[in-house]
Amino acid sequence: TRVVAWLSLTLRSARSFCRARFAEGQSQGPLNPAAMENCTGPRAEERPREVPETTVTEGAAKIAFPSANEVFYNPVQEFNRDLTCAVITEFARMQLGAKGIQIKVPGEKDVQKVVVALSEQEEEKVELKESENPAPGDQPRTAIVGEICEEGLRVLEGLAASGLRSIRFAREVPGLQSVVANDASARAMDLMRRNVQLNDVAHLVQPSQADARMLMYQHQRVSERFDVIDLDPYGSPAPFLDAAVQAVSEGGLLCVTCTDMAVLAGNSGETCYSKYGAMALKSRACHEMALRIVLHSLDLRANCYQRFVVPLLSISADFYVRVFVRVFTGQAKVKASARVKFSAACGPPVTPECEHCGQRHQLGGPIWAEPIHDLDFVGRVLEAVSTNPSRFHTSERIRGVLSVITEELPDVPLYYTLDQLSSTIHCNTPSLLQLRSALLHAGFRVSLSHACKNAVKTDAPASALWDIMRCWEKECPVKRERLSETSPAFHILSVEP
Repeated sequence: TRVVAWLSLTLRSARSFCRARFAEGQSQGPLNPAAMENCTGPRAEERPREVPETTVTEGAAKIAFPSANEVFYNPVQEFNRDLTCAVITEFARMQLGAKGIQIKVPGEKDVQKVVVALSEQEEEKVELKESENPAPGDQPRTAIVGEICEEGLRVLEGLAASGLRSIRFAREVPGLQSVVANDASARAMDLMRRNVQLNDVAHLVQPSQADARMLMYQHQRVSERFDVIDLDPYGSPAPFLDAAVQAVSEGGLLCVTCTDMAVLAGNSGETCYSKYGAMALKSRACHEMALRIVLHSLDLRANCYQRFVVPLLSISADFYVRVFVRVFTGQAKVKASARVKFSAACGPPVTPECEHCGQRHQLGGPIWAEPIHDLDFVGRVLEAVSTNPSRFHTSERIRGVLSVITEELPDVPLYYTLDQLSSTIHCNTPSLLQLRSALLHAGFRVSLSHACKNAVKTDAPASALWDIMRCWEKECPVKRERLSETSPAFHILSVEP
């Protein structure tokens, strides 16, 4: 009772105090504007405070954004942005080199390697002979960072936020005609305009406020398409892929980031199927499978418009996957994207249970089964980053990832992991060197994978791999009496190698 009475008394006191303050304000009349300006009036303290800003320098760009993080900035994605700048630079070198235009990258000693960087098909279009000394009027055209190249690349960043990525393109990538930094948020639009002015790239970067899908749908005409489209959404890029494959030019570059790894890694197979058209398996090779699911989804959407994709680089890093693909048009290639044979009244090629472990099969996919990298293009990017390490803050990591990618087996989908193999038969884990040596001595090819440090990619069949594990188990025997007769380990170890 005392508590209730005290609360009632407190509420009455608060009401009386508020009425008194309101009456006091009414008796004072309207406020003096001069007093408000000088912060001397009775309500001067109610002026909204200015939000403090934070300035971040990344690469050659300087970005200002509210300290309250109203527009998202993720420093972990610096590796993603650095790698994208490196890939687009080599793509620009390749595209403009076919037109006889050389690009100049800050920090590079010479641009004469442009001829070496061209593919065999594009090399026929360019006739630059080092032995000749052209006249002053016949000097090859050059493209410099920060300058408009009339025959350069048209770039679109569909979800630009603060505009950091677009500004870095303008200040670090040569051979650009224009960069459209788009975002649907009005706050992001205002912030982009300020950052564009802050970095003096208004002549290259065009801020845009629109729905990314509608903007790309409005650029479906051949003359209006973008040479490079970068999509880095928060979550799944699935809603934007259909518009993206139509808005990129012939042979253009499409860069896509997927951060919904929980879906792509198999935690929700039905959600993955609804977004990407494939069932993800919850396995140790989930990171590479996520890459192949995204590539399959891109190719599937491109096939609807008689187009197909050619992967240049596909990586799994941190909490996301990132793919760089070129998009081409061709009905014959589109038909080759679906090489599935069907025969009536034929049974499945496998038994209901696995022939090795006796367990039920897990069905996933469909996934991209072709190579996920263009090793020639990856080698060019690796060479450019290695010869100019001061260009990016994450150059060392880029070199490490690309070096492993160049050694991957291109025609072997997915991989095995050491802990997966050893835990299946409940034995000690062999070293990576021991397993690789056994596979090599058996006559099979073997490599590492950039997606997992304990992974092994090999063209050896599963039967050969389990034979090697049976031999390893004899060196470190397990207690057979503890194994259940229905366990995978019992079925595998019951067969002699």
